[in-house]
Amino acid sequence: MAFQNKKLSVIAYANGFTLWHYAASETMEAITTSGYFNNVITLMNTGDIIIINASDSTSIKKISVSSSAVTVGALS
Repeated sequence: MAFQNKKLSVIAYANGFTLWHYAASETMEAITTSGYFNNVITLMNTGDIIIINASDSTSIKKISVSSSAVTVGALS
């Protein structure tokens, strides 16, 4: 299944930082594939954080945005 905009929400926004939440019936592997969130590339910024509730796990990830893709990765 592909990204669904209605399952993405903003939890908090301040000073150019956004905390996102996304819940879907897909696996974490599918959701964290590079480009999965490209439909909202203009809304997300590098350094934003996303809480993902996937079918197989829940995780907090950091967001990185390039000119061509949104990627999510482990917090460092």
